[in-house]
Amino acid sequence: MIKWLYPGMYIKRWLLMAVLGCVLLFAGMALIFYSYIPAPGFLLKNLIYDMTGLSWLLLPGIAAMAVGAVLVVYGLWRTMHSVINAIMPSGDRLVDVIYNRRRLEKGPRVVVIGGGTGIPVLLRGLKLYTDNLTAVVTVADDGGSSGRLRGDLGILPPGDIRNCLVALADREPLMKDLLQYRFTMGELKGHNMGNLLLAALSGISGGFDQAVRSLSRVLAVRGQVFPATLADVRLCAEMEDGSVVCGESKISKGHNKIKRVYLDPDNCRSTEEVLKAIEEADAIIMGPGSLYTSILPGLMVQGIPEAITRARAAKIYVCNVMTQPGETDGYSASRHLQAIIEHAGEIVDYMVVNTQIVPVWLVERYHREGATPVKADLEAITDLGVTPVFDELLQEGGVVRHHPDKLAHLLIRLVYDRHHPERVVYLNNYLRFEQADGRHDNMVL
Repeated sequence: MIKWLYPGMYIKRWLLMAVLGCVLLFAGMALIFYSYIPAPGFLLKNLIYDMTGLSWLLLPGIAAMAVGAVLVVYGLWRTMHSVINAIMPSGDRLVDVIYNRRRLEKGPRVVVIGGGTGIPVLLRGLKLYTDNLTAVVTVADDGGSSGRLRGDLGILPPGDIRNCLVALADREPLMKDLLQYRFTMGELKGHNMGNLLLAALSGISGGFDQAVRSLSRVLAVRGQVFPATLADVRLCAEMEDGSVVCGESKISKGHNKIKRVYLDPDNCRSTEEVLKAIEEADAIIMGPGSLYTSILPGLMVQGIPEAITRARAAKIYVCNVMTQPGETDGYSASRHLQAIIEHAGEIVDYMVVNTQIVPVWLVERYHREGATPVKADLEAITDLGVTPVFDELLQEGGVVRHHPDKLAHLLIRLVYDRHHPERVVYLNNYLRFEQADGRHDNMVL
């Protein structure tokens, strides 16, 4: 308590003003009270009262109370202003911060399973609705900076986990840019700063999972990020011609169609934290992302598909907008779903499919790379026992990807419609999204 009185706090003067105001306020109340007490021996008081009908102490008492009230309010306001400026230099309104934090704390518990670049896009949209987010990230990556660190240091690949941490971070943009910085020359060429930081924290804290927790605290992550397993696993694919390809980075480069994928070793198990998050979730979201190299590796870890089956959550698969060369050539939406059923069982209740037409110029561009729009065969999805949920979900730009806000809105609405139908009215009537041309339109699903 004494520290509040230290020099340079810019608080003492305003507290003293508030205290002085309290003294004047109570003094004024005392004067007014005393003015109504009979005082026979006080001739001047009685004379003034006989001439004016007012006590001679009434007006000073009212004035003292008014001045005291002003000093109390102003002193307390300046005290709060000094504290807020010290802890919130960005200028955000405290009432907005408190309201948003309380609202997000009451949001649904959502678990997102996957990897690659699709999951961070989804997380950036979902964190606008809830703080109760858990990202379960695939750890089979063996390419790029992650693959090099995995081979040199024997740690789990940090790349996908870093992307999820950055997506959920509540820090300054400069910190996010620092973690995403990639060296372009020297011995560190190709390495990512965030990957190196996770590798260093892994050595300091005594384990990769502890490193992720430490970086989460540094970034003030809104939610949790867990590796799907702490085991050192490789992703292998059996092709339709009987050949086997091991290594995530090599699978999509093959020219044969994938028959199935599996983990080596296949007895790797997930952590208790991941299984608990799945069992307590209101929604479990798989995807978007590469079907065979980002989503299925997380679903094949022992314990995860069983936990999803037991969970009472809404189990949602978000299908990709485009096929992926070397993995899902010619796949329709139902074929994506069938692959999940074949590898992890019947763990999907709803399947989100984009029905917005991809611009022709983008179709031509992707066609040159071997990718085509995924066909939304909704009847075939229904035949597989899954409810299709569809809408126009594309983000305008030079690449074909889901709009993070639209996708998150659809998913949260689906969760509320299942668990809290009364909140759907709020979502439909009051949440708005900024369009590319600056307009704001209500998005009613």
